[in-house]
Amino acid sequence: MQSNEEMVAYLLEQGYADERVANAMRKIDRAIFVSKEYERYAYADTPLPIGKDQTISAPGVVAFMSKSLDAREGMKILEVGSGSGYQAAILAELVGGKGRVYTVERILELVMLARSNIAKLGYKNVEFIHGDGTKGYKEKAPFDRVIVTAAAPSIPPPLVEQLVDGGRLLIPVGNKFWQDLQLVERYGKKTKITNIMPVVFVPLVGEFGHRGDISTLISLI
Repeated sequence: MQSNEEMVAYLLEQGYADERVANAMRKIDRAIFVSKEYERYAYADTPLPIGKDQTISAPGVVAFMSKSLDAREGMKILEVGSGSGYQAAILAELVGGKGRVYTVERILELVMLARSNIAKLGYKNVEFIHGDGTKGYKEKAPFDRVIVTAAAPSIPPPLVEQLVDGGRLLIPVGNKFWQDLQLVERYGKKTKITNIMPVVFVPLVGEFGHRGDISTLISLI
């Protein structure tokens, strides 16, 4: 695929994106969020390195997660794992000017990279936080939606606790080789958990995530 438009058309054809997500992705050129050395692959449906042993997820995964999250205009969203800012930009478009996206990243260099990339597009409804995303962001809770772009060994309790009643959490859960993308829906003190699809993401590091030396692990999707 040679253009952002061609990439989005492919995502629609494959069913990864719905019309709302596709319209958002058309306005956000993935090439902005890809490292210069990988620009020729910007529109391929594949993950790409962005430095610090992290990746930008494949467009198909980003589209599918955005569709499954069902972010709506005016919502307040927490993203755990900013990466280069691509997912945050799409969420910012989906929630509109009356909505807000809070994105937490543990690697300071990626916080700066994502902030710079988002600034190029002019979005004013994204706030960046350098910290442990497994703890959520209590200062701005509760959230209508929470999306996690790295894999946890289990669902971090703070992320569920910081959801509104009727809110959704989307998170990959499993070990370093295999995870299930899980949709968590909160209804009062009860939750409904649905396994959506198998995935392999970089590990989520933090108090409620993976620990130890995981610097050599690479996302496969």
